[in-house]
Amino acid sequence: VQLQASGGGLVHPGGSLRLSCAASGFTFSAYGMGWFRQAPGKEREFVAHINWSGSSTFYADSVKGRFTISGDNAKNTVYLQMNSLKPEDTAGYYCAARSRGGGNYYSPAAYDYWGRGTQVTVSS
Repeated sequence: VQLQASGGGLVHPGGSLRLSCAASGFTFSAYGMGWFRQAPGKEREFVAHINWSGSSTFYADSVKGRFTISGDNAKNTVYLQMNSLKPEDTAGYYCAARSRGGGNYYSPAAYDYWGRGTQVTVSS
């Protein structure tokens, strides 16, 4: 199983980035996918989740209206479009996959597989 996140970088406040997470080694279409982030000295926090069918998405209040999660089952890839970026969005961003449903999509413990992070830095 492999989850490879990419697309991070340095961006000015107000700018945009699109993160990608390419998955392999499991049945991507049967898994819910999530994005989390972790800043230095802070706990990993939930950012966004999309269910296995793509019919439902959930967001942290801090990113709602600015970030959009989407998936492409044909490419086994999940995306995170990030607009109107703020300095407080600076963190390592991680994608994760989970095989179970349920309402605890915001909890890191609910996920089975994790990828390595990609760094997002928002600074002027």
